[in-house]
Amino acid sequence: MHELYHAHHPHRMEGGVLAPVDELVLTILSQSTTDTNSWRGYHALKAAFSDWDSVADAPVEQVAMAIKLCGLSHQKAPRIQAVLQQLKAEHGEITLDFLQNISPRAGLDYLTSFNGVGRKTASCVLLFSLGKPVMPVDTHVHRVTMRLGLINKDVTADKAHDILEKIVEPDDYLTFHVNIIAHGRRICTARNPQCQACAIAELCDYYNKR
Repeated sequence: MHELYHAHHPHRMEGGVLAPVDELVLTILSQSTTDTNSWRGYHALKAAFSDWDSVADAPVEQVAMAIKLCGLSHQKAPRIQAVLQQLKAEHGEITLDFLQNISPRAGLDYLTSFNGVGRKTASCVLLFSLGKPVMPVDTHVHRVTMRLGLINKDVTADKAHDILEKIVEPDDYLTFHVNIIAHGRRICTARNPQCQACAIAELCDYYNKR
């Protein structure tokens, strides 16, 4: 199934590989908004401040103003600052490079200890920036894999991380994640999914039940 879908929608990564701190900030900005808006907010933040130390030390209102394009800026700004300030206090500098030298589970535990950082956000940092074998599950991945029958209807997004990591080969986590998101946005949408245009419809529980 994965190979069949990939033949129709080879994955594309926008923006290249970011440093772990950058990926964490970007993923926090992406919460409850579109990719376009999160990237716009990220670039606006980078343009407004010279480095992450400046973001950490700035008045929270200035940070919120810089990322207003993302929405929920008055929630995201203090979360971002708290992460940056804690990293500096614990490590003497704002870095997450040390995550490369610890296990994926330890990395998940560390990142999810921050307020506002859940399993999906932490997994994005570990997978995209550090190449760690973890599977991020967002709303698209959760919905599509449930419709396909890879996870049961009563499985939460948090539980789906562990289940999908057992189903998909670790080397395929990145491609699977990005392709399933693309599929969820273009074809297997939350409302009115375009089943007639789906390359894997014959393998889909949702389609076959309809």
